Parts: sequence; C-alpha cells; structure tokens
Amino acid sequence: MRSKQRVVDHGEVFTPAWLVDAMLELVRDETERIDSRFLESACGSGNFVVQVLRRKLAAVELKYGQSAFERAHYALYGLMCIYGIELLPDNVSECRAKMLEIFDDFLALSEEDELHRAAAYVLRHNIVHGDAVTMLASDGSAISFPEWGYLGKGKFQRRDFRFDTLTQMSAFGGEDTLFADLGDHEVFTPTKIYPAANVRQLAL
Repeated sequence: MRSKQRVVDHGEVFTPAWLVDAMLELVRDETERIDSRFLESACGSGNFVVQVLRRKLAAVELKYGQSAFERAHYALYGLMCIYGIELLPDNVSECRAKMLEIFDDFLALSEEDELHRAAAYVLRHNIVHGDAVTMLASDGSAISFPEWGYLGKGKFQRRDFRFDTLTQMSAFGGEDTLFADLGDHEVFTPTKIYPAANVRQLAL
C-alpha cells in the first residue's frame, strides 16, 4: 500500500505479483489469446493488466515473430483488448505509463514512432479515470469503452459502448462485442462507430 490514509479513504491495496500470476494461470488460455478482452474494474497502477499485456505480447511473438508488420499490428491489437478503470489519478497515469513502456520495449519504439503514439492514444481511452461502482468517469460522464477490431492489412475498427449498458446486459454471453452478443441479434448498440483507421491515423 502507498499509505494507510489511502487505504482508509479508498480501500487501496495492491495485489502481490505471485498472486497475480497464480490468478492468471487459472485462465491461462484466455491470457494467451491475443484477441481475448480483459477488464480490471479497479486496476490501480496496473498489476493485473500489465501481466496480461506481457502474456499477450508473448503470444504475438510466438505466432507473428517472423513478420515485423504482423508482429507490430497484433501487438497493438493485444493492447487494444485490455481495459481498466481506476479511481485515483496518479494510479491511472502510472498504469498507462507501465503498459506503454512494455509495449515500446517489445517493439523497440521511441516516443517519436507512430506505433508509440497510437498505443498512447489507445491507452487514454482503454484505461479510464473513473469509478466502476457509479460507472461514471472523473468528469461525471458515463464511462464508455472502445471496442477495437483488427480488420487486417493494418486497419483497425473502433466502436464505443457505454459501460453501464454492457454491465446490465453482460449475462447474455457471446464473443463479438466487448462483453457479449446474443446470436445474430446484437444486444448492445454502440454509441459511436468510427471509420476504419491505420496506425498513422490513430497516432495523430
């Protein structure tokens, strides 16, 4: 813990690394799927999401390590599939920074690289400063998450969904939206759909 007062005020405690690894081992197959989606609703400074990212990047290396283009784009897609909500702003900043550093190290990126800037853009939207209990962002708006899809050939598709809607309907199960969908009938309606974009466009 950072301080006793933060524990009192916010119930802030951090999960030790050994326990994070043990818990992720319970869902090992999902952590090693590049396109599996993870949401940590109280992500702190990133103990869980960082380890999920490391596992996804290892899967990218194993599957796409022979192609620099595919390796880079699937690494970004793996990052796109990890989400977090955190109440305290310093934790939000630290979590994003840790994840970006791991991503950069994996691809040997500098801050000037388009992939670095695209990843930073993704993290600004995927790691949300807000309250998972009230489902409100720090500015009082409803928490919203982007669902990213990789279309191939360097193109990504983004659709935004409200967290409260996803949570209320998640019991339906499925695979094609951030949490679920019900057969051919889409339970969730995106609040916004974006044109397909490449890394350069995401990096702007």
